[in-house]
Amino acid sequence: MAKSKTIFVCNECGNESAKWLGKCPACNSWNSFFEQKIVESKNSSLKPKDTKNNQPQKLNSYEAKETIRTSTGFGELDNVLGGGLVKGSLVLLRR
Repeated sequence: MAKSKTIFVCNECGNESAKWLGKCPACNSWNSFFEQKIVESKNSSLKPKDTKNNQPQKLNSYEAKETIRTSTGFGELDNVLGGGLVKGSLVLLRR
């Protein structure tokens, strides 16, 4: 059985809202929201297909593998990062 959900979409910019708004917060246009029904099926494509590898594991059973790290040139930053930057990782810095 499908479950239906209602959202409201701005006619001008496409901004979506869970409820009807008189003025769009994104483009500031008045009375531009229209109701749209969304049908969600129970067989969602977001469910994992392979459940074998999705079992919880104890933290003490996890073995860390060595990764190749690239030095940043800043000794203290390399220390904090465990030796440098890892390829494919993301580090956010704040001043």
